[in-house]
Amino acid sequence: MPHDEPRGWPVVRSEDLHRDGWVVALRQDWITDPEGREEPFRRLVLEHPGAAVVLAVDEQDRVLCLWQYRHAAARRFVEIPAGLLDQPGEEPEQVARRELVEEAGYEAEDWTHLVSTYSSPGISSEVAHIYLARGLTHVGRGDFVLAHEEAEMETGWVPFPDLYAAVLGGRVQDAPVVIAVLAAAARGLMSP
Repeated sequence: MPHDEPRGWPVVRSEDLHRDGWVVALRQDWITDPEGREEPFRRLVLEHPGAAVVLAVDEQDRVLCLWQYRHAAARRFVEIPAGLLDQPGEEPEQVARRELVEEAGYEAEDWTHLVSTYSSPGISSEVAHIYLARGLTHVGRGDFVLAHEEAEMETGWVPFPDLYAAVLGGRVQDAPVVIAVLAAAARGLMSP
């Protein structure tokens, strides 16, 4: 069976290109092949703590979606609740539970881990842990206040078959949404 495996190539030297108090950093590493046959060559690494993503589905098989502007892509995307693993010691499912409340005001009774994926391993260390959440209860956001792009975010319900069709038709392109929808359908947890 095919499988990914942890393995690091020797880092000859490393230099920060950008590092501040924010959650991500950019560095350049000079690496060489494990046998040292090549001269060191440069690779850029976007350090990222990872994320948790939630495909929250109600009793009518509708998905809780968010419409949010993303500056780097200059687009407003159809998304699902997600957040960074930026609190020390917090497990991915805990982050998923927290983000579902903060971004959408819901708690879920049933949680299923769908898949964990590297978003762009050629440049980023980000791993997204994707969950299916069911048994939803509206609880409100508590004292959490949405800011910046999130303050303009809209929420709504989309029937799973419609979201599935939008993913396959290329109308929804946010990678976590695409992966969550396809993984849930492939595992037989949701019917397209």
